Amino acid sequence: MKTKLFFLCILVQSALFAQQNKVTVINDVTIHTGNGTVIEHGTIMIKNGRLDYVGELKTSFGESAVDLVVHPAGSHVYPGLIAVNAQIGLKEIEQARATLDFNEVGNYNPNIRSVVAYNTDSKVIPTVRSNGILLAQVMPAGGVINGQSSVVKLSGWNWEDAAVKTDIAMHINWPAVYSYDYPSGRYISNAKYADEVNGIRQFLNEAKAYCAVETHATKNLRFEAMRNLLAGRQPLFVKAYYAKEMISAVDLAKEFNIKLVLISGAQVAHVTDLLKENNIPVVLESTFLLPSTEDEDVDMPYKLPALLQEKGILFGLTVSNEGSSYWNVRNLPFAAGIAAANGLTKEQALSSVTWNNAKILGIEQDYGTLETGKSATLFISDGDMLDMQTSRISSVFINGEEVDVKNWQNDLYEKYSGKYGTEIK
Repeated sequence: MKTKLFFLCILVQSALFAQQNKVTVINDVTIHTGNGTVIEHGTIMIKNGRLDYVGELKTSFGESAVDLVVHPAGSHVYPGLIAVNAQIGLKEIEQARATLDFNEVGNYNPNIRSVVAYNTDSKVIPTVRSNGILLAQVMPAGGVINGQSSVVKLSGWNWEDAAVKTDIAMHINWPAVYSYDYPSGRYISNAKYADEVNGIRQFLNEAKAYCAVETHATKNLRFEAMRNLLAGRQPLFVKAYYAKEMISAVDLAKEFNIKLVLISGAQVAHVTDLLKENNIPVVLESTFLLPSTEDEDVDMPYKLPALLQEKGILFGLTVSNEGSSYWNVRNLPFAAGIAAANGLTKEQALSSVTWNNAKILGIEQDYGTLETGKSATLFISDGDMLDMQTSRISSVFINGEEVDVKNWQNDLYEKYSGKYGTEIK
């Protein structure tokens, strides 16, 4: 049995080695690099999982053994989209508690690592991947300090295989200035707001005092997890909705010399000067939103990306995790499409879900754009990926390995279309 297992491992390793060393050429396509450059009738060569060539059309490829992939005129190649602040792989069936592993008990859990709960066998992942989202920052939730997020690729056998960059950020749910009062149906002021903010400050002060000493006879796991954050090696992602909350978060970050990233919505428009002055990136939760207050422009969520672009603030787009929408991250390209219809150029909108998100997550050296030397993480679409009417993804590559674009929903569609005699288009 041991001998058979040994030879099976050798065969698997040999197959993976052959896959990684295969030379693939994607020829005569429109290349959207993600940094604003578009190459009409271009060529991409993938070798050893990296982009060996990205540029004008080539007809000769030297002596390399090439698996030539020729796509019809009109095909577009894009860098893999990056979902920020996502919970894919941590949730499966919303009403089945045993399939949910994103929320911990208690208010202060900086030692929680979301990556170890990431489920690569989730049936939700292929439905997201088939729409061009190939990387995700998986984050924990619950309490005030949620824990640490990691970046994963949306393929792999287990979380170790899928991990791209682990424990990259700490996450906080900032206390709310207002809360919804169900009996009256109105938002009311949170009388405990100042105390709740001071609770975060007190925890940070205690952690800072603990981390000032290198070793302790008895380790405090929560405070040990704060070392990278307080040393400036890890950013703090703060979810805040109202302008007052954002100002408080910025003040606290400055007080403790912490790198801050804001996760927010339309009220970011009220603090753009503060964000620009302090060089704070923003992750916009979605463009599929209503205005946050009655006196806001009705199209503020749509045009906010263009406003931040004009102000020179680094921003990225994602799709909110609220309620059951963790799977809805598959609509990320169309959230960017709305931004492109309301002030951004199409290439700027593409950057907001690729290059900008990569920079915010600190993975821009390998991902986010199609440039020679970077990871070959990309997809091919028959049409404009920002437009849900024309986006039809035919091929996906993650780190140079071609990944099947089919998913469980496709299988069900084909099964029942055949059963009832409906033509599949």
